[in-house]
Amino acid sequence: MKYANEALFLVFSLLLSGLFISSIPYFRKSRLSNFNNLWLIALGFNIIAFLCFASASTISPFLLTLANTFFFAAYFFLALFSRSINAGSTKRLIRVSPALFIFFAFVFEYLRQHGTFQARVLFVVCVLIACLVWILIELFIARKKSRHIQLDFLMLTTFAELVLGLIRLWMVLSATTVGNINLYEEPFVSTLVRWFGVSFTILSYVSILGFWAETLSNENAKNIEDNIRVRDLLLERESLIANLLKANKTAATGALSASIAHELNQPSGASNLNIQFLRMKLEQGLLSADIGKEVLDALEFDNNRAATIVKSLRSIFTEADLQTQEYDLGDLIAKVLDIVKPELKAKQIQIQLRVESGLIIKVSASEIEQVILNLLNNAIQSITSSAMSDGVIQIEAFADRDLVNFSITDSGAGVPAQFKQNLFELLNTTKQSGMGLGLWLCKHIITRYDGAIWHEDSASQGAIFRVRLPLQR
Repeated sequence: MKYANEALFLVFSLLLSGLFISSIPYFRKSRLSNFNNLWLIALGFNIIAFLCFASASTISPFLLTLANTFFFAAYFFLALFSRSINAGSTKRLIRVSPALFIFFAFVFEYLRQHGTFQARVLFVVCVLIACLVWILIELFIARKKSRHIQLDFLMLTTFAELVLGLIRLWMVLSATTVGNINLYEEPFVSTLVRWFGVSFTILSYVSILGFWAETLSNENAKNIEDNIRVRDLLLERESLIANLLKANKTAATGALSASIAHELNQPSGASNLNIQFLRMKLEQGLLSADIGKEVLDALEFDNNRAATIVKSLRSIFTEADLQTQEYDLGDLIAKVLDIVKPELKAKQIQIQLRVESGLIIKVSASEIEQVILNLLNNAIQSITSSAMSDGVIQIEAFADRDLVNFSITDSGAGVPAQFKQNLFELLNTTKQSGMGLGLWLCKHIITRYDGAIWHEDSASQGAIFRVRLPLQR
């Protein structure tokens, strides 16, 4: 049969094309695997090589050079694939591979034009044997790490190709009757050995396809197990959170009650002190009308403070309308300063007051006084805890278009960094004796009037608390 070799090359090319088409889905799955697609590149090179072998005799002998070059490229990339299984580096080898292929093509083309058939076979088979040995070494290392039936089969087919390659090389070199023939005029026995070698090449690709499918199947099974494990962990977390919320419900309620009690204790304690002072003056017979009026005014203010706290807390859970009137912010600030003046004097804290006149706001006076008092108390405590000899508190208020800007700046130690983010949250406090209700209540009161309150660091290491409220024209 004149074109038997060409027909067989074409058949093998079609078989490999079928393998390549069946491997296309793995391009999409490759992101799931640790391995790359070098074996598919090798498979593509083999298909092109066999097509060139099938058409060289009828189109151009130069196709033999291209066919053998692609054949070498296929084995080279198979070796790279085997190396990638062992997580070996292949990038540098891939970069230099075009130079290797071009060099191979130049040598083979020179031997095709000026050498003998035996020289060409010697050159090609020796290069392929080197690639096969490289593949076997990489597969042997991979086998030590993990056993795979498909890799064992790939080692078997590769070893068979190596043995058949050596046999073919021996037969061609030992034949004395072979002249300057070509691939299509090779003796029958040598041709038969070559076809057996090509058959094992196809089996090698079948085993690689099986290995690839097994690897992706294992990874998919692992992903399913991981998803189930993550789902179970999420369910466990939700159950744990529910149990914690249930367990902490009583504790949270108790903490909130303690915070409210602590905030109410301030006006209550002040009232007790004033009552004791009043009783002492009565017993000593030194109670004058002026002293009596001053003490009664203080008791009324502390009583209003307690009522304001209760009213503000009640408003959180009800939708009752606010009873508001228009007040001058400067008057409210002055009223609160009269209350804390004795404490400021006792602790040698100076007040620097810069308040514009005519800052009219529509609010509940007792609530805004509660905010101012809380901020002043915080400033006083900050200065006291910093052990400064001469503390200063700056109070500023001015109009800015339709807004009133009010600020209290202290020269204390400032707010620690770990408390800044949640400074206005309930049960969050920077004080050892605090319960975390004051600033939270201030924010609640201010936001009810469409205002805002926030904290800034002072240039003098202290803290600035700023309040913004709508201005009434």
